[in-house]
Amino acid sequence: MSLFRDDGVVLRTQKLGEADRIITILTRGHGRVRAVARGVRRTKSKFGARLEPFSHVDVQFFARGSELIGRGLPLCTQSETIAPYGGGIVTDYARYTAGTAMLETAERFTDHEGEPAVQQYLLLVGGLRTLARGEHEPHLVLDAFLLRSLAVNGYAPSFEDCAKCGMPGPNRFFSVAAGGVICGDCRVPGSVVPSAEAVTLLSALLTGDWETADACEARHVREGSGLVSAYLHWHLERGLRSLRYVEK
Repeated sequence: MSLFRDDGVVLRTQKLGEADRIITILTRGHGRVRAVARGVRRTKSKFGARLEPFSHVDVQFFARGSELIGRGLPLCTQSETIAPYGGGIVTDYARYTAGTAMLETAERFTDHEGEPAVQQYLLLVGGLRTLARGEHEPHLVLDAFLLRSLAVNGYAPSFEDCAKCGMPGPNRFFSVAAGGVICGDCRVPGSVVPSAEAVTLLSALLTGDWETADACEARHVREGSGLVSAYLHWHLERGLRSLRYVEK
C-alpha cells in the first residue's frame, strides 16, 4: 500500500454508486490518472467541490500496490485547491465551450494512463489560466492551445517553409496530410489556398505572438479555426465532440 502526491488539472468526472465519483486528472508527474473519490457527491462535501473540471489541485492518492497505476483504480484521499480556474470559465459560454474542448484535447493526447506528459500538462494549466482571466478571445486561446498541443506531441504544422521539400516561404498551398503549407511543386490533391492573413494568424498563435493574433479580422480567425480543426481531426483520427459547441 502506497501514498502518492501530485498536482494536476481535473479533466472530467463520472458518477460511481450513490455518493462516489471517478475523477480523471492530468497530473504533472504521473500523466493522466483515474481515481475514485469517495463521498464527493454528498451535498456538504467540500472535498467534492475541489474536484470539479477545470480545477487545478494538489492531490493525494492511495494505491494498494507499489505503483500508482495498477490493476484497480487508486483512491483520491485528499485535495487542496491551487487555482479554481472554473470560476472564471463556467459563467461565460464562450470560455466554457473553449475550455471543455481544451480538457478533451488534453485527455485525447494522454491516452496511456500513468505516462508523464509534462509539456501537455503545462500547456493545459497555462491555457486555462489565460482563458479564466479573459486576456484574449476564447476561440483564439483554444486554437493556440490546439496548435501547441499538436506541436508538443510531434505534429507541429509548418506555416512558412514547405512541409514536404523545405522550400522557404511564404508558400500558398496548405495540406493537412502533408503537415502544413506546401509549395506549388509539392502540391497534392485536397490542398487548399488559405488567405495569407489566416496563415499569419496561425503562425502567431503557435509562437505566442498575441499582438498579431488579437488584431486579426474575424473572417480570417474563422478561416484559421477551420484549418486547425481539420489538422487536429487528421492527427487524432476523429474530431472532438466539444468543438461543435465552440462559438466562432
